[in-house]
Amino acid sequence: MSKKNVLFSGFMLFSLFFGAGNLIFPPYLGMESGNYFVAAISGFILTAVFLPFLTIISVSLSNNGLLSIGQRVHPVFGLAFAIVIYMSIGAFYGIPRASNVAYELGFMQVFSVEGRLPLFLFSVVFFGLTYLFSINPKKVIDHVGQLLTPALLIVLAILFVRAFSTFNYTDAIAVEKFQANPFLKGFLEGYSTMDAVAALAFGIVIINGIKDKGVTKEKDLIRGTVIAGLIAAVGLTIVYLSLSWIGRVLPHDEPLENGAEILVLASQQLFGYGGNLLFGAIVILACLTTCVGLINACAHFFNEIFPKFSYKKYVIIFIVVGMLFTNLGLDLILQIATPLLVFIYPISIALVTLSLFQHFFGESKKMYVFAVSVATLFAFYEVLDTFNIRIDGISSTLNLLPLYENGLGWTLPTLLAAVIGYILDSKRGEVVYRSKF
Repeated sequence: MSKKNVLFSGFMLFSLFFGAGNLIFPPYLGMESGNYFVAAISGFILTAVFLPFLTIISVSLSNNGLLSIGQRVHPVFGLAFAIVIYMSIGAFYGIPRASNVAYELGFMQVFSVEGRLPLFLFSVVFFGLTYLFSINPKKVIDHVGQLLTPALLIVLAILFVRAFSTFNYTDAIAVEKFQANPFLKGFLEGYSTMDAVAALAFGIVIINGIKDKGVTKEKDLIRGTVIAGLIAAVGLTIVYLSLSWIGRVLPHDEPLENGAEILVLASQQLFGYGGNLLFGAIVILACLTTCVGLINACAHFFNEIFPKFSYKKYVIIFIVVGMLFTNLGLDLILQIATPLLVFIYPISIALVTLSLFQHFFGESKKMYVFAVSVATLFAFYEVLDTFNIRIDGISSTLNLLPLYENGLGWTLPTLLAAVIGYILDSKRGEVVYRSKF
């Protein structure tokens, strides 16, 4: 595969990750972290960039991506979990969320509109463009990597260069939550982006795109995907540093409630009314590229699993479903999606970690089964918590676990379960060694 195609694959992967949520998280972190900025953004980059990059590597090393990773637990679990992942980050959440954010933070920054009709008309245009960029799977990397991503990078560069030459760094007091442990707080903020889950789908998009460029050898596919992941990781790191720095140094008199307000104010201070146009363009491009990637990933997956419908028909299905969910409004989308995302995230990270581990130490069936079972139990209880359902005895016990109050209480028990499963299989000689490194 040519260096040019690998570069554009990396550009595409960057833009798939860089949705509106990733646009507004870093500036707010920069503002709140104050003089602890370096520690906070370091933690953020670890989980918002490095963890998704590891997921991309994990997917590239698996013969059939997410499906193969899940089937190491059980074939039925692998299929069911893959469907839940694609429906959660795709039709039920990622696609309508991106289009809603493009409307509320992008379109409405430029045009003062109200009511349902403008949202409907915007969604028709937005998903019409998404359809055009998604309908030919062999052209997705060309459309996104060569057209949309460079356009996004150009408008971001305009904002960054002007900000760096205008704003000055001064001392600032961090808010209370960043004062105790800024690195951990930044780590948790990056964790909340949930890009590690999205990477499970995006990895396949890149692999399929590289295959469509004529690459067939497994080693070349892995190499191309890893290099594309590295390009995306470097790009995301630069952009996150720049966005968070803007939040850190932006002068403001009134309290700012979120990253969107920070970037709108920064754009207005730097460019006047033209700043609204610039910010709107950034948001809409970021959301459009994410939608194209999600629809491509979902259509590819369901076409492979249920080939009765063609890839193009699945694109149309997800376009229609995305439009319907978009017009329900962002608040309702978040209410529907939150329990699903809370449930799948611990399981996803456990699977990704184990799939990387096995290439160094061997594959253990019990390691997967034990670890994922424990992660699933914790995830199920976290879902109950989102509905304010708590069992006093269980809650008081779980509160003793490290980082439980931060949503990471599952990590240590899951790790112990994986170790126990691995040891049991190792003693029986049932650990399989087949590393691709």
